Amino acid sequence: MKKIFLKDIKKYNGKNVRIDGWIRNKRSSGKIQFLILRDGTDEIQAVAFLPNIGEEKFKLCEKLTIESSVKISGNVREDKRAPSGYELDITNIEIIQIADEFPIQKKEHGVTFLLDNRHLWLRSKKQNALLKIRHSIYYAICNYLDKNDFYRFDAPILTPNACEGTTTLFEVPYFDEGSAYLSQSGQLYLETGIMSLGKVYDFGPTFRAEKSKTRKHLTEFWMMDAEAAFVEHKENMKIQEELIRYVIRAVLKRNQKELKLLERDIVRLEKADAPFKIITYKETIEKLQKKGSKIKYGDDFGAQEEEIITEDSDVPIFVEKWPKQIKPFYMKLDREDKKLSLCSDLIAPEKFGEIIGGSEREDDYDILKSRLEEENIPIKEYQWYLDLRKYGTIPHSGFGLGFERLIGWISGVRHIRETIPFPRMINRLTP
Repeated sequence: MKKIFLKDIKKYNGKNVRIDGWIRNKRSSGKIQFLILRDGTDEIQAVAFLPNIGEEKFKLCEKLTIESSVKISGNVREDKRAPSGYELDITNIEIIQIADEFPIQKKEHGVTFLLDNRHLWLRSKKQNALLKIRHSIYYAICNYLDKNDFYRFDAPILTPNACEGTTTLFEVPYFDEGSAYLSQSGQLYLETGIMSLGKVYDFGPTFRAEKSKTRKHLTEFWMMDAEAAFVEHKENMKIQEELIRYVIRAVLKRNQKELKLLERDIVRLEKADAPFKIITYKETIEKLQKKGSKIKYGDDFGAQEEEIITEDSDVPIFVEKWPKQIKPFYMKLDREDKKLSLCSDLIAPEKFGEIIGGSEREDDYDILKSRLEEENIPIKEYQWYLDLRKYGTIPHSGFGLGFERLIGWISGVRHIRETIPFPRMINRLTP
């Protein structure tokens, strides 16, 4: 008896196979029982017919509860009326465990209840689909970077100083050293890697102690940071565009079933795979003001402004050349206007907002040191970072991609809490 996974069921039409899995649902009518069986890769309707399997096995099927674990053997039969195109005529059943009454029922549940039971909610169809899309996006990002000669370079999670500002750091005690901080970004460490490997990236959890309760914020989230030697601002945006379009195509190819289950507008996603738009920060402020926004030059964008920016666009939009005072010290200044940083934010359409922030990095030792001094940042703590500009400095650029935000846009899921297995937010640390 060959054990198979349901994703491969079409290869075994007319054959007797074994599926190990869980009971999603069941119903019965006289001498016949219908068991919806899932195994993580897919699900199928398994049919127990009393005259075929006998009374003993039929009674075993009757005992099953939702989420009971089983080993079911049966004959694969093509049935175009079935959701998967196949059914399984049961020939044998082995019960692994009869599950207790499952807390999550077909009725509507509140978000708090579902998050309290996140460890169980993950089994639902939509959460299963989201996890599969998350997996596809992760591998698409890594595949693109690997094909384009980026090397994985893992930055530390415990750091002695900040990357994005000290107000949102999680501080932790660190032996005799005093305090350490949970990483906000691996960027500064990645810049060391390009001097060895040319192009590098990291991929892992980062932390921001922001007291935010919006649908786009987590306190623990995953970032992909990439840095590349001899790459300037315009080429940096080109790399970001190629990466995102590569991801879109990969998900459209691999996850049609999951996208449909999530009711994602696939046409909108297909339209996003086209050349991205580029607009300056100044032009964006003028556009927002014309549309009634009270935003002023020098202000950062909020969710409402980001939604307006892309409301008439099918593709993501780069907003480039921001005022230097609202961007970090390490961003290179525009050669034509020293009040501007050579940076960009990539804003996703359909009201999903920023998904990438990137810039050309300051490569001049004296300028970088003066920027640190301007912002009253202790030179001693960043001397190792300044050293990179003393020994073979080069033009270089990089960007950070918010993994969960990208998943939200690609999948069409509005709240970021569903894009990660166990969300950590200002008011949630469990389960």
